[in-house]
Amino acid sequence: MLLSLLLPQINPYMTDAIVGVVHAAEGAAIPVGGKLMDLTVDLSAAAPHDCPAISHFRVTVRDRAFLRRLDVARGDTPRVGQPLALFSTEPDEPLDGPPARAVRVAIVGVIPQSLWDEVPS
Repeated sequence: MLLSLLLPQINPYMTDAIVGVVHAAEGAAIPVGGKLMDLTVDLSAAAPHDCPAISHFRVTVRDRAFLRRLDVARGDTPRVGQPLALFSTEPDEPLDGPPARAVRVAIVGVIPQSLWDEVPS
């Protein structure tokens, strides 16, 4: 079975995200809870706020699946709804049909290690 992943709207004011780290390679078996990619969402131009306008998120896969195709790379800025990746439940499944459903994911806020390095001791 083919499973798709489109960029979800993590915040109501979000229109796109920046792909940071991609943790998995095409062809890799992704376990339940496996890291897929990190995203940065910048809302500084979208809405007034009283907290940092830039947030970081990690996308983890909640289905046992094989990453068959990455549609984005580090530094890309996909828009909400744009394809990020295609998965399959079998490692050699043909990719010519439509996805049966979206892959299940969990998205959590993270603080990148590089930001911790900037905090004065």
